[in-house]
Amino acid sequence: MGQATARGFRADINGLRAWAVVAVVLYHFEVAGLQGGFVGVDVFFVISGFLMTGIVLSALQSGHFSLWQFYWARVRRIVPALLVVCAALLAIGWFTLLPEEYRHLARYVRDSLSFTSNLRYLDEAGYFDAGAHEKWLLHTWSLSVEWQFYLLLPVVLWALWKVSSDHRAIVVGLCLMFAASLGWCVHLTDLSDGQASRAFFTWQARSWELLAGALVFLLAGVVRLPGLLAKRLSWLGLAMILAAILCLTPQMAWPGWRALLPVAGTALVLLAHRSDSRWTSSRLAQWLGDRSYSIYLWHWPVVVGLAYLDHLDEVPWVAGGIALALLLGHCSFVWVEGPSRRALGGRGAVPLMAGLAALLLVVGAAQVVRKMEFPERLPAAVSHLELAAEDHNPRREECLSGDANCVYGGKQVRAILLGDSHADAVVTAAAASLADPRQGVLFKGEHGCLILPGASPVEPDKRHCRELNEWVEKTLPQSYPGVPVVLLNRWAMYLFGGLPDETDLTPGKPRVYIDRPYATPTREFLDEFRQRYLASLCSIAEHHPLYLLRPIPEMGRDVPRVLARGLILGRPEAVSLPRDGYMRRQAFVWALQDEAVARCGARILDPLPYLCDAQSCRGSDSGVPLYVDDDHLSETGNRRLIPLFSQLFGATAASAAQLPLR
Repeated sequence: MGQATARGFRADINGLRAWAVVAVVLYHFEVAGLQGGFVGVDVFFVISGFLMTGIVLSALQSGHFSLWQFYWARVRRIVPALLVVCAALLAIGWFTLLPEEYRHLARYVRDSLSFTSNLRYLDEAGYFDAGAHEKWLLHTWSLSVEWQFYLLLPVVLWALWKVSSDHRAIVVGLCLMFAASLGWCVHLTDLSDGQASRAFFTWQARSWELLAGALVFLLAGVVRLPGLLAKRLSWLGLAMILAAILCLTPQMAWPGWRALLPVAGTALVLLAHRSDSRWTSSRLAQWLGDRSYSIYLWHWPVVVGLAYLDHLDEVPWVAGGIALALLLGHCSFVWVEGPSRRALGGRGAVPLMAGLAALLLVVGAAQVVRKMEFPERLPAAVSHLELAAEDHNPRREECLSGDANCVYGGKQVRAILLGDSHADAVVTAAAASLADPRQGVLFKGEHGCLILPGASPVEPDKRHCRELNEWVEKTLPQSYPGVPVVLLNRWAMYLFGGLPDETDLTPGKPRVYIDRPYATPTREFLDEFRQRYLASLCSIAEHHPLYLLRPIPEMGRDVPRVLARGLILGRPEAVSLPRDGYMRRQAFVWALQDEAVARCGARILDPLPYLCDAQSCRGSDSGVPLYVDDDHLSETGNRRLIPLFSQLFGATAASAAQLPLR
């Protein structure tokens, strides 16, 4: 039942590995036109399920099945090259990473080598977490999923084999597991983004892809395809994989049912078992396939390194990065994978002890780094810049909560500031602009919450957003009559998704919906949003003078970290955003605010004269960060807005019809 398949070399599988790793590498290096290259990981999953099932069933048939030998073989295959990557990153990080970054790297090393990194990255799919290009070992999530599956697969196959050695129990059992995992994956993916992270990162929701490979192995043992049919199935499978690479996008709900396209395509290629296909049997495909694992391990650290150097969007650097990933993968294959398999392949305690010692050495080093951080590695100025990330509203934890009622300044409420974390980042400046110390600013807000009654966040855990908007809709009209309301949100994020490096905020994907979720900001979605938003603003304006703060510029780069890295690399730089780039992202928001001025009598507060010049908006000034990250003003930065709020309070006191701040 396929022993040759399990034990013999198959050029078509090696070729599939090649094109899968090429797709992933080019996608991560952001090569145009390959926006679906992430499906290469799904191809790997199917291949792994196919091969592992063959290995286990062949051992069961021969009567030489051993759990220990199976797991040790997986260790010999996976761990040595991964160990070298982790050790190299710890060494490089000593000279280049900030203390917090180094501590995070050490934690990722530990989780990668314990094959739990998928759970770490699932846990970090939150609002204030680092972007993808700050996680040097993010790609190891797939290794963790595979390893967790490997822990279960041989036990399940052994148990089903004991029930029925003619494979009927195995087929039925694997089919049931496949259906359950696929159903769970589709269910989680369709619920919301928060649940989609579980569909993406957990082995329970990904097992169906590996089980697809397992079922193909079983089918291949009883089906022999004619040459012409095999050829056509192989071409169809490759076409399906290519279609997935070219047509799928990160904005689409994933994995869910869409993952059936590359999974089914891979299954067809495996079932066809063609050794004469030019696409999978060429010398180039075989060379890449042999090195696919090492190339996969090394390519992502190179991507993150280019992002660290701020060169990921420059074609010569990207081309050099791809070449470097191939070179490192080749060196790892020649000098690590092969020798380690031979060295650890012997019997007895020596190979085991040697491997265990190397593993403990790297994990131990990671643990020491995680605890100590060793900030003395770097100049004092670097550590000072890193501390700028803590220059946020000192009452953020207390007040950035929908059920809090925080008054900044005196007890007499002079204005109400509504919004999300962008509003929280400027509220101290609003309070500081009040001339009378008895007066204060009431803040009502929640991070990641758009002030818009009737809108629903895509995340399932945003209950406080609904409660906050209920307060705006039902309580605000009867509260503090005549007191001005100032509204500030990160509007573009809710409409158009996050910036390119925000892994938890998919670029191009709306974060809220009115009637139903949208994968992209279509005209229909924007029209729904416009109507609901204007109605909400006019409702507020019926009871309170309403002021709309223009959006705060989003730098797209973590300002304190960029400045600190510049000092480490010996190339100090300023951080800024071209003003025309700001206007392109915020054009719809500005037009909507202008319409609210005309329809609802709202007034505009424009922070740009205080944060920007004619060409650019500043993220730093003379080496001093004005932001705590990539889009939140720091306490140092928000002081620039004190004159803006001073004019607001002066204008409201004088009952001015319009502020001269546009």
